[in-house]
Amino acid sequence: MRTFLTAAALAAAALASPITAAAEAPARAIVANAASDAANQVVVESLYRAFAASDGAALGTLLAVDVVWVEAESGPYADRNPYLGQGAVFEGIFGRIGAAFEGFVVTPQTYVASGDKVVAMGRYTGTNRATGEALDAQFVHVFTVAGGKVTHFQQYTDTARWVDVMTPD
Repeated sequence: MRTFLTAAALAAAALASPITAAAEAPARAIVANAASDAANQVVVESLYRAFAASDGAALGTLLAVDVVWVEAESGPYADRNPYLGQGAVFEGIFGRIGAAFEGFVVTPQTYVASGDKVVAMGRYTGTNRATGEALDAQFVHVFTVAGGKVTHFQQYTDTARWVDVMTPD
């Protein structure tokens, strides 16, 4: 065992500069990745703020022109999946939800950012205009961010709850 440790110490001493340089490169990469993660999370947080404010202009600056938007399977808005481009998202998602719900609120509670992905977990609430029933459903949103814009969105939610609230008894 002592021979192994001595050999390891000698090898480390002989390679001190390369080991140090190699150790510094990942540290720089981690810092750069953390900054990128934080910047991407800011884009997603800004998207939620713009949605809450019904700020279509801000939404347009945060979504890529060719954004790909995918609603949860079996949900009420999955009928046009995938939504391709801002126009499809504005009309097919935001417009239809606004028409169907009073007081619709998307409340992100937790964010996890890693590389070009940002995951938001939270709740949807609102009252369906046709049925008068209240929606309170969990969601997970997975965003891909590139160049300061959302390029892809994937929704996961309690689709059974959505359908129940939107279906007259």
